[in-house]
Amino acid sequence: MCEAPARRLDEWRGWLDLPAPAPSSGTGPWLDLSHVITEDLSRVPLVPAPRIRQVQKKPEYIANVTEVQMVVHNGTHLDAPCHFIADAPAIDDIPLERLYGEGVIWKLDMPDHGVIEPEHLEAATPRMREGDIVYLDTGRGRHINTPAYEDHAHLSPEAAEWLVAHGAKIVGVDFSTPDLTAHLRPENFQFPVHHILLGRGVLIAEHMTNLEPLSGRRIETMFMAVNIGGSDGAPARVVARPVD
Repeated sequence: MCEAPARRLDEWRGWLDLPAPAPSSGTGPWLDLSHVITEDLSRVPLVPAPRIRQVQKKPEYIANVTEVQMVVHNGTHLDAPCHFIADAPAIDDIPLERLYGEGVIWKLDMPDHGVIEPEHLEAATPRMREGDIVYLDTGRGRHINTPAYEDHAHLSPEAAEWLVAHGAKIVGVDFSTPDLTAHLRPENFQFPVHHILLGRGVLIAEHMTNLEPLSGRRIETMFMAVNIGGSDGAPARVVARPVD
C-alpha cells in the first residue's frame, strides 16, 4: 500500500473555516495590551533595535516630525502567515474579521523555559470557543527589558496543533516567541510552532503586556496591526475589555 506523502512544514494549508465575530458584547473601558515602542525595548538577538528620531523639531521648524526605522517584529506585533510560509498571505491580505472579536486570556503559571502542553490548555478557564482569540498570560511581561525576559516558556508542537484543532484565530503571548527561546535553540532550528499555526492561518501575536487584569476572563479584543503592503508582520496597538 502506498503511503500519502508527508506534508511539508512550510506548506500553506489555507485559512481555518471559523465563525464570524459576534456583535460587540464587551463592557467597561478598553485596556491597552501593547508595549510602548522604544529604542531599548526587549527584542530577540537577531532583530535590530528600533531607531526613533525627530527629523524636525519645534521651534526651529513649524511642526514636530518623527522618523522611525524598525523591523516589523519589534515590540507588540502580529506575524502574518508569510513570515514562515512562502506562498501564504501577507499582512495586507489578512481579512479584517481575523483581527477582532471575542476570546479568552488564560493564566498559565510556567517556570523559566517551561513547556506549554495541551494539558495546560485543556485545564485553562474559561473554555475557548471556535473562532476565539487566545492570549496567554505567563507573567513574563513583567520582566521586559531584563535578561529574564528571554527565559520564557514556549508551546510544544502538540499544543500548537491543539490550538489549530480548537479553532483559535490569533494566539498571543506575553514574551518574544511561542517557539523555543533564542538562546536555547539548536543549530538549524525549524520553528515548528510558527509553521503549525501560520500554516493554517492562525496568526501569532508576540510581546504582549498588561494581560493580568483580564486573566481568567472572556474578552472582546481588537488587534490593530498596521496595514503594510506585502509585509510578514506589523506592529500593533492592541486593546481588550471584559465580556460579562
